[in-house]
Amino acid sequence: MALLLFFFCCFVGFAAATFNVTTLSFDEGYSPLFGDGNLVRSPDGHSVRLLLDVYTGSGFISSSMYSHGFFSAKIKLPSDYTAGIVVAFYTSNGDVFEKSHDELDIEFLGNIEGKPWRFQTNMYGNGSTNRGREERYGLWFDPSKEFHTYSILWTANNIIFYVDEVPIREVVRNDKMGGDYPSKPMSLYATIWDASSWATNGGRHKVNYEYAPFTSEFKDLVLEGCPTGPIQKFPNAAACTETDAWLESRDYAVIPPKSRSAMRRFRQRYMYYSYCYDTVRYPVTPPECVIDPAEKERFQESGRLRFGGSHRKQMRNARRKRRSRPTSNVSGEQNDM
Repeated sequence: MALLLFFFCCFVGFAAATFNVTTLSFDEGYSPLFGDGNLVRSPDGHSVRLLLDVYTGSGFISSSMYSHGFFSAKIKLPSDYTAGIVVAFYTSNGDVFEKSHDELDIEFLGNIEGKPWRFQTNMYGNGSTNRGREERYGLWFDPSKEFHTYSILWTANNIIFYVDEVPIREVVRNDKMGGDYPSKPMSLYATIWDASSWATNGGRHKVNYEYAPFTSEFKDLVLEGCPTGPIQKFPNAAACTETDAWLESRDYAVIPPKSRSAMRRFRQRYMYYSYCYDTVRYPVTPPECVIDPAEKERFQESGRLRFGGSHRKQMRNARRKRRSRPTSNVSGEQNDM
């Protein structure tokens, strides 16, 4: 318990140094996407609620597409029993490039009342839907109790996902990725919808509409980047050069050592699936993956944790297993690490 409290305090300390960003009102940067009756704007226009009921979900979209950018919002998720519900905050160009779309996702996967929330990040490039790059995690807080900040940075060189200004994942572009790295202008989306077929425990738990309506809230909306017209599928690269340079100079575009340590701790304790360690799905490791041998030992061939649960539970089990072995075996294992 003391270790968990210490870890939580570490994250709170990093979150206190917030990024220098400018927020927008809903009308300044966004438009309703679907479920108009279930999209409720605040009187001042600076926050919005998305509802899911038995008839429909709801969502909104940025008014412009962006050639790279930083996209952020404070989000509070539905409470109580929310199995089968997905709340998504993501960038995509699927409406324009139907067969070759790009996408960057933060998706909350619903929960059974009393169980911890789980979420995933994902990346698609050039329509590579059969090569999704999912990572799944737990959280160190209950995201339905209060607002927390979720952010996506996308530049020509890297992609960073943040939770409360703590980086939780970075993808660094390299030439071997080719078109799998998102490169075409994207819009920002926020949605809530019924994903009973897969979202919670592989679809074993469905949406229970006795708890409806389910409400997610968004505020402090941020869109920073180079906007392009929705018809301008291939914008003039030179037009965004200056904005891209500005974007890459921002405090959220580089992970300093302390934040990188926080990212490492998060991934050690809360990541329970990584495509980089899923050798069943990817016999050849995707080129952007940086394989940590010590981390690899904690995962099965399926990319899931070897012992299930959290890394803390996994490490406790591993220590018990080592203590039960003869001393010579322990020494051999240490030499192999």
